[in-house]
Amino acid sequence: MAPDWPAAPDLIAPPLRRRMACWVYEGMLLFAVVFVAGWLFSTLGQVRSGMDERRPLLQAFLFLVFGIYFTWFWSRGQTLAMKTWNIRVVDVAGRPLTQARALLRYVCSWLWFLPPLLALAPFQLGGGEYAVLVSGWVAVWALLSRFHPQRQFWHDALAGTRLVTAPATEAPRRS
Repeated sequence: MAPDWPAAPDLIAPPLRRRMACWVYEGMLLFAVVFVAGWLFSTLGQVRSGMDERRPLLQAFLFLVFGIYFTWFWSRGQTLAMKTWNIRVVDVAGRPLTQARALLRYVCSWLWFLPPLLALAPFQLGGGEYAVLVSGWVAVWALLSRFHPQRQFWHDALAGTRLVTAPATEAPRRS
């Protein structure tokens, strides 16, 4: 049985604080995805060192794994973190995402990280400096959602998607 999808005007964006809490939680869950994917890549590729010349290949592999992860979950409406925080991703009409739309959202979501990484690439900065500057960009990008008419993130506007408050699911009661 398919869930009831509210009409587009009834869709309300979750508060920024809740969306960012979900974002942080998603990052923690992705640690497990990175761990398993890195182990798989290292085992199959017989990688003996993290400084191996295949590092760009590992990064491309992780990009692909993340794309599969997010596309699959978003086309079903929610990742595990989104379920925890009662957030759902839908298209602008309030319908579930197609896999193509979910993939487009994944590509657009790299706006969270790509601009500062590209801007800082020519400079030889340490990891801590990168982390501070990327974190600053993430904060700015999140706050820019305040300027969107429906308070959506701008990568969602580009992808034709929306984050909405999902009804909380009740745990089954034991008799």
